[in-house]
Amino acid sequence: MSMSIFVCFIRIVKGPTMSDRVVALDTIGITLIGIIGIIMIIQNTLAYAEVILVIAILAFIGTIALAKFIEGGVIFDRDRN
Repeated sequence: MSMSIFVCFIRIVKGPTMSDRVVALDTIGITLIGIIGIIMIIQNTLAYAEVILVIAILAFIGTIALAKFIEGGVIFDRDRN
């Protein structure tokens, strides 16, 4: 899993397009969720369940914000009538 994060970090640094970078960031978030899930299984605890939820929510919101920025360049629409 650490190799996956390393490869995704390389894709973030030298990805040819912004879409590749967004997918790599999302993949890092999912991999972190997996690592924390494995730690929860090894330690036989549910103490990190909230951490998993926070990382998942932040990864989702970040992916949506970056996708909207790539699409139109504006994240927040201020001119709603």
